[in-house]
Amino acid sequence: MRAGQRDAGREELRCAGALVRVFEILGKRWNGVILATLKSGPASFSEVARSVAGISDSVLSDRLSELVRVGLVIRTVVDARPPAVSYGLTPAGDALVLVLDELAGWAEEHLPDA
Repeated sequence: MRAGQRDAGREELRCAGALVRVFEILGKRWNGVILATLKSGPASFSEVARSVAGISDSVLSDRLSELVRVGLVIRTVVDARPPAVSYGLTPAGDALVLVLDELAGWAEEHLPDA
């Protein structure tokens, strides 16, 4: 095998590693839906819960914490009485939502309704 061919193989491996990382996040149920929900702007926990039908409060809390930890969502404590928490997309989250919109368009065209 020539050197150029080996380099192409290494590039493929880097891409696969990146896909593994992104699907570690998007492969978890609800994460993509939560991100899409926040596309329209920051929302409180209860607003997100109402928008994501079927998710339990404990799972929503876990997923939001994970999305904050990986830098896709920002958690902001709002100075009010009583204090409130708001969740919004980071620039990385905004960029990912653009990709999710493309995936949704692809699904509309290529995947039959369940």
